[in-house]
Amino acid sequence: MTDPHAPRIARGLLAGACLLCLLIALAGCGAKHDALSAPSAKRFAVMLDFFPNADHAALYAAIAHGDFRAVGLNVAPETPADPSEPLKLLAAGRVDMAISYEPELLLARDRGLKLVSVGALLQRPLTSIIALPGHHIAQVSDLAGKRVGTAGIAYQAAELQSALAHAGVKAATVKEANVGFNLIPAMLSGQVDATLGGFWNYEAIQLRLAHKHPIVIPVDQAGVPTYDELVLVVREDEAHRRGQDLRAFLQALTQGEREVRADPAAASGALVKANPSLDAKLQLESIKQTLPAAQPAGNKPFGWQAPGAWAEFSMWMLSNRLLKHDPNAALPPFTNEFLSGQGI
Repeated sequence: MTDPHAPRIARGLLAGACLLCLLIALAGCGAKHDALSAPSAKRFAVMLDFFPNADHAALYAAIAHGDFRAVGLNVAPETPADPSEPLKLLAAGRVDMAISYEPELLLARDRGLKLVSVGALLQRPLTSIIALPGHHIAQVSDLAGKRVGTAGIAYQAAELQSALAHAGVKAATVKEANVGFNLIPAMLSGQVDATLGGFWNYEAIQLRLAHKHPIVIPVDQAGVPTYDELVLVVREDEAHRRGQDLRAFLQALTQGEREVRADPAAASGALVKANPSLDAKLQLESIKQTLPAAQPAGNKPFGWQAPGAWAEFSMWMLSNRLLKHDPNAALPPFTNEFLSGQGI
């Protein structure tokens, strides 16, 4: 993946000096303003939640089109060796930002990590209950007497229990099996009748492309409060000190999202270039299916995080004993102040 060249420097030493002084002044200012182009780009490391995929299309589109360099940032995505590492590495100061999941952020804050979300990549859960036609599961109530595979993640087990309760199914009639991340193989082999943990924009599409005709029930349509599947997380102290960088990042990312919408095929190409092991057909279809989930309701800016939804989901986690402390008792776990048109 090759970054585009940095923008041109203003002509003349006097103009260059003035621009530099202006940028320095703006960097120390907390007031809202549009991010400006910079004569040189500072490195900004972003730890992904997983390998590069369609969920990161806006990020890679913005890199490919030079949108980050245009606002003075040399954004460098990093892939975690372990999916559980991103927030730990962020808290340790190893990266500037981490892409993670709203439930994971709430758990990390409950453990005392000083982290905050500054934007949502995806506005709704991707996690779904998925089944194949041969097991005669068309709705959650059909899980009675069935075996359901999960990845062994506590909040996903709670999502299953909430879905069963919402459908009036006694939990004792459903057997939960930890199949790790082998969700599709577990279904195809008949080890389980259904799974909870796969994404409607990835595993479900894989199955459709393989002509398996999966039944897909997103958890937010099965009794679990909605939440932002993927969020952009920074350290709390950095949110206070680096407002200009964060506004610049989100401005460029918003442009990247526009570019994905304008040309999904080009966005897929940028992803495959970053991760040649990806299946190009799957990525393109996933991008197309995911685009609506990236758009907030109403006229809110890209990246918007709905306060009411965050409050409801965090209390759901608390009521399911996934959290030990009231998540709304201290500083909020998210802020929209760095999004376009927001802030002071």
